[in-house]
Amino acid sequence: MDNQKNRKAMDRRSFLRSTAAVGAGLVLAPQSFGQATASGTDDINVALLGSGAQGQVLLNACLKIPGVRFKAVCDIWTAYNQKRASRLLKKYRHEHNTYVDYQEMLDKEKDLDAVLIATPDFRHAEHTVACLKAGLHVYCEKEMSNTREEARKMVQAAKETGKLLQIGHQRRSNPRYIHCYEKLIKEAKILGRITTVNGQWNRAARPPLGSPKKYAIDQATLEKYGFKSMHQFRNWRWYKGLGGGPIVDLGSHQIDIYNWFLEASPKSVMASGGTDYYDKATHQWYDNVMAVYEYEASQQIVRAFYQTITTNSSQGYFETFMGNQGTLVISESAARGAVYREPSAPEWDKWVKAGILNEPAKPAEEEKPDTGAVLDVRETLAPPAYELAVKMDKLYHQPHLENFFDAIRGKAKLNCPADVGYETAVTVLKVNEAVEAACRLDFKPKEFKV
Repeated sequence: MDNQKNRKAMDRRSFLRSTAAVGAGLVLAPQSFGQATASGTDDINVALLGSGAQGQVLLNACLKIPGVRFKAVCDIWTAYNQKRASRLLKKYRHEHNTYVDYQEMLDKEKDLDAVLIATPDFRHAEHTVACLKAGLHVYCEKEMSNTREEARKMVQAAKETGKLLQIGHQRRSNPRYIHCYEKLIKEAKILGRITTVNGQWNRAARPPLGSPKKYAIDQATLEKYGFKSMHQFRNWRWYKGLGGGPIVDLGSHQIDIYNWFLEASPKSVMASGGTDYYDKATHQWYDNVMAVYEYEASQQIVRAFYQTITTNSSQGYFETFMGNQGTLVISESAARGAVYREPSAPEWDKWVKAGILNEPAKPAEEEKPDTGAVLDVRETLAPPAYELAVKMDKLYHQPHLENFFDAIRGKAKLNCPADVGYETAVTVLKVNEAVEAACRLDFKPKEFKV
């Protein structure tokens, strides 16, 4: 009897989705149009696949978004990750089931509309393709995969199924970043000709992640899902074949912004990195990397530097876009973000009046006290910092998830669909190749296309 009910529910959902697709036009891009939800309303039924640290971040953000109902949580660490997420959902009265195996979840949960995937990178392609083929929309954390081949399969599956695939480069939906791109760079062209880009994400040295023995996953389960030990499960980001190294974990967020703001893919990259601090037996990926990209944007060469180190947290993380008329410093952190005018640039009063910029927090002449001494030619006054006119008052991932859910409802287009995420994956993964090759590597235009 239960199987018969499930088949009827599945038939109804398939009918609703197929008729919605016909109404929208099957030949049109899937990210442009919504599709019917299982409930037949604006409510969206969601499963969380991977409820570790990043999964918890997504869960916390989703709980602030109306109309999202969690129906399932899947995680192999039942004693901790799964239990923690389930306890939180019960607190917010989300009736849900829990699973260890994602295939069992897909087989049993017949009223899902979407899945949020926050499993380790090496499982992203398998999980994403399976969920898309099960008829579900997918929000997959970055990086798409550790290899271009697996990332390509994800793009192909999205195209073949017509389902939405949003990649978790959440800055693409951050109102501060959107404002900088649309208003400062595109409309006002306030930086002039962009010539140089700098960015970094520095983190302090950290001990490996551990776990109490009473919470340990049994060895058979660990090996079934690709881990040799509990230590490797907890610290998978440092192991080749599981994670992609710090350039993937940290750098991909910001290098994605390079491509976006420059409206270009890089022509080449050279990089240097190594495991110079940690034990190479447990930290197979390098603990520091410095990369230099060469872009051709608006028929002009732009050189972009990026570094990530994991042994010192100096100045945290940010991106800097430098042009002949100004400099933009932007970060996901709300505490950092300003624009600085070059002395030779036109006045920016009109952009302040237009609401694109706020007045400088402090005039330049107040930056250095007047002591009566003659200014040394080697010294310069710091330019005034024009504050960004847009604030971000939500959790970092919330706008990107809202964009995903609105796209399902047909009210928005995806801000980071599969093909855009793939271009970033190609850009980032090439750094690992450049470190190994110890030389400059060129990109071919066809590498960015599926």
